Amino acid sequence: MLKGIRIIDFSNYLPGPYASMRLAELGAEIIKVEPVNGDPARHLDIKIEGTGAVFVANNRGKKSITLDLKKDDGRVAALKMIAESDAVLESFRPGVMKKLGLDYDSVKMLKPDIVYCSLTGYGENEGYRNLGSHDLNYMAVSGVLAQFKDRNGRPIHPANTMADYMGGMAASERILAALLSCKLTGIGGYHCISIAEVMASIMGNHLLIENETGYSNGISVLNGEVIAYSIYETRDKRFMALAALEPKFWVNFCKAAGREDWIEAQFSKTNGDNPIFMEVTELFKSRTMREWSEFGQAVDCCLTPILETDELKDFPLYKRTFEKNLSYPAIKMHGGLKSEAALPPKKGEHTEEVLTEIAGISAEKIKNMKKEKVL
Repeated sequence: MLKGIRIIDFSNYLPGPYASMRLAELGAEIIKVEPVNGDPARHLDIKIEGTGAVFVANNRGKKSITLDLKKDDGRVAALKMIAESDAVLESFRPGVMKKLGLDYDSVKMLKPDIVYCSLTGYGENEGYRNLGSHDLNYMAVSGVLAQFKDRNGRPIHPANTMADYMGGMAASERILAALLSCKLTGIGGYHCISIAEVMASIMGNHLLIENETGYSNGISVLNGEVIAYSIYETRDKRFMALAALEPKFWVNFCKAAGREDWIEAQFSKTNGDNPIFMEVTELFKSRTMREWSEFGQAVDCCLTPILETDELKDFPLYKRTFEKNLSYPAIKMHGGLKSEAALPPKKGEHTEEVLTEIAGISAEKIKNMKKEKVL
């Protein structure tokens, strides 16, 4: 769908690369501009064939070039690439791209219709814009982290960086909208995404309900307080998610379980004082997760297993999007990348190709840039 669209991606680590990978899967040509030592994510923690897992997971289907943007030749090369592209994505702290002469005001002089997206932690807020932060911080200040608490009221540390991914989704969405607008009007523009604000934006239900009732945990029937919408342990110490919110699903569950006497108790509380909750709990403990999974497929009652990471690749739902032909597991978002194009690039793999064919830099100049360690 995005064939013919070229995006220059200056982002590192996770949110920005995830955003541009989403666009790559839709067919865009993503040119990832890395520092000479590579995106720092290449060197993080667990390695996949010598490359950091975070890099591998978020950079499939892109081209990679290395440039020292602090050197004049590196900056000039970047500007030449941008002049031949449709959009720019960057995720540095505010002010960094301006110091490099690659900010929107500088770029639009060369490419007036450029779509330029800055993916930041706190946007343009004066009190926060220059603060270093990560996913956990954005989760915290958005109110989202406070919605994940144990029974003692202590926030639970998530094992997935939801704010990073939500921020990346918001950036790819904004770039898509801006590209469409540009095609319709011929006008580009600057777009600044605040990951903290993206996360706060999903608190709409909570804010309105708290303002009206004083209750701060959103829609009560969705947060584990009622027996029809809760998590239950199975006989083999696994867990099932029951989300029979609509009466028809709860009725289906009760009838299939042979307990029609539970039907009227759909929205009763999940506490030890509720005898029906205790009975439902014991029923789930009488069967294994596999047995309940089969029950959930046979009975239309919104019942699914809570899968562990290593179980995703064998789950029938992901057969179409799970990429089997790679040397590592990956679930594609759109199913758009062919196997041969789905690998992440090696550091600087496409440097000469891109500089020659897109930036129009001569082979001799590239040779000199290598000597000067610009590449």
